[in-house]
Amino acid sequence: MIGRRASAPTLAVLLACACIAGSRGHGAGSGSAFAVPVPLGLDIAAPVPEDNRLTAARIALGRALFFDPVLSADSSMSCGSCHQPGRYFTDGRTRAVGIDGREGTRNAPSVLNVAYSRSFFWDGRAASLEEQVLEPIRGLNELGLDPVALEHRLETRASYAAAFRDAFGDAAITPGRVARAIASYLRTLRSGNAPFDRFLFGDTSALSPDAQRGFRLFVGRANCGACHIIPLFTDHRFHNTGVSWGSDDAGRFAVTGDDADRGAFRTPSLRNVAETSPYMHDGSLTTLDDVIEHYERGGMANPWLDDEIQPLRLTTNEKRQLIAFLEALTGNSTDSP
Repeated sequence: MIGRRASAPTLAVLLACACIAGSRGHGAGSGSAFAVPVPLGLDIAAPVPEDNRLTAARIALGRALFFDPVLSADSSMSCGSCHQPGRYFTDGRTRAVGIDGREGTRNAPSVLNVAYSRSFFWDGRAASLEEQVLEPIRGLNELGLDPVALEHRLETRASYAAAFRDAFGDAAITPGRVARAIASYLRTLRSGNAPFDRFLFGDTSALSPDAQRGFRLFVGRANCGACHIIPLFTDHRFHNTGVSWGSDDAGRFAVTGDDADRGAFRTPSLRNVAETSPYMHDGSLTTLDDVIEHYERGGMANPWLDDEIQPLRLTTNEKRQLIAFLEALTGNSTDSP
């Protein structure tokens, strides 16, 4: 989110703060049996539930399930249909499309670095990855497969019986175990080592002069860093930024019933943002230029607009520099083709 102006500290101070943020954990490590490679710039511990510790067998099973169209009612789509590795685990569509061409109401966000998330879906209605995983499988506008059919289909495939035994100690197949396996795979999907990360860690040539000026704007006068906090570039919170105000989507309000949450949606990570258009919860902004112009205007006025949203008054050159910085957040990702 881009908003109220702040004084622009020196680049040296900003880098020091960024490195400190990068060294802090978001929860205790799991003591798991599987070490997940952590890319440069994300040297923080990702929480793992005690009842779903990472193992190679669970991760392998989760990956197989994630890309298997057997998880959809008509066997035409998989989780990977909307979260494609070649698109940084997005689908490039305005809104996600499920079986029979059924269009959803929201954009499919990337699942890279989802291990660090504190809530799930644009409105935060799921508290864990395990809870989140099953909803798209049974959702009528997504994969549309009920739990009973899910169990039956997997039980008829001998390879899955063996895989569940390896992952959980016996061959019993349940929706809960499906969720735990896919969640385990998702926790391995990381993205980092972007030019900005390399710059922070001492490679002064990794960022162009324009990108460095864009970084100063990002954490300074444009105030993007108020909500997109280094190193994950999100505050894990929900904000009304005036996007598509007046639509039928109430956002976080539908979950909490709190008027202050009307039109509020989760702050997305900006890692790989230059490669994951279109933007916002509804995919209504096509380019980074569109996003910056939205905030340049101070968002769309409404009674619950976040206080941080104020007109930016950036020059054309400053907007270009800000985009140069955002482009420098594109990094390497695991499970890429």
